Amino acid sequence: MTDAGYGTPAPVGLLYTEEERQRRDRTVWTLVQGILAPVQFVVFLVSLGLILHFLVTGRGQMPAEVSVVVKTLTLYAIMVTGAIWEKEVFGCYLFARPFFWEDVFSILVLALHTAYLAALFLALLSPAGLMLLALAAYATYLVNAGQFLWKLRLARLDHAARQAQALSPDGPALRPALQPALKPAGAAR
Repeated sequence: MTDAGYGTPAPVGLLYTEEERQRRDRTVWTLVQGILAPVQFVVFLVSLGLILHFLVTGRGQMPAEVSVVVKTLTLYAIMVTGAIWEKEVFGCYLFARPFFWEDVFSILVLALHTAYLAALFLALLSPAGLMLLALAAYATYLVNAGQFLWKLRLARLDHAARQAQALSPDGPALRPALQPALKPAGAAR
């Protein structure tokens, strides 16, 4: 079975095919994602602090509300650029095989952040209700961020496995013509 994108899936246990890995390494969107993800996390931490301050003290409603808007805008930016990255690497904007469940959960994250914006601008909730909705959105964001951090770890393990395979004299990365040259003298042929 193939993705909606470029071709055959990566072998079991590998996150990317060799071609996908090369596309990932070539595209500028990998760097963009690498910059936006920590920026979004810092915005999240500041916003979380402002929300908790407001909920505990009753003061700072406006900064807390604005911080959630800023967090939502950074989320939109990383989602749009992430979809472009996914298209460049896997050939589809969302739901590529290796990131299917992360993308599914991202839709929930987007829905809750967008619900916050709607509730804020349409005055649908009390200030405390808005902050609780923001906290629900942030909880889903943390789960989703954890999913992506796990995939980053898998990508690093994938890279290490490929390097070890390439260095192994028995590895399938060696051309069959080279394998006899690496056998010790006197070994059975």
